[in-house]
Amino acid sequence: MEQSHYSTCIEACKHCADACDMCAAACLREDDVKMMARCISLDMDCAQLCRLAASVMARGGEAAQAVCSACAEVCDMCAEECANHPMQHCQECAAACRECAVECRRMGGMALGAPGYGVPAPH
Repeated sequence: MEQSHYSTCIEACKHCADACDMCAAACLREDDVKMMARCISLDMDCAQLCRLAASVMARGGEAAQAVCSACAEVCDMCAEECANHPMQHCQECAAACRECAVECRRMGGMALGAPGYGVPAPH
């Protein structure tokens, strides 16, 4: 698949990684940092996986769909955790993670021939 097909997902991954980094940094400044430990950990994992996914897609790597599928799962986990916290940075991160998960599922589905993902479904 051409790299241009990945552009929307690459941008969503980059945006999500930045949102996760900002959220983790802001969580570290919260009064009860210990309460934010899982959020910080998932933010860091999600940011790293989003950057990996963007890099693999930018190179047109053959593992792009598999990495995007894994990225979507981690984005879901991070979004769920961030949504539990009322802080604006957590809510913004949750939204970015949800958006990224949608785009990564779209890319992951392309390899599977899922309907609506650019490859006709098998009959």
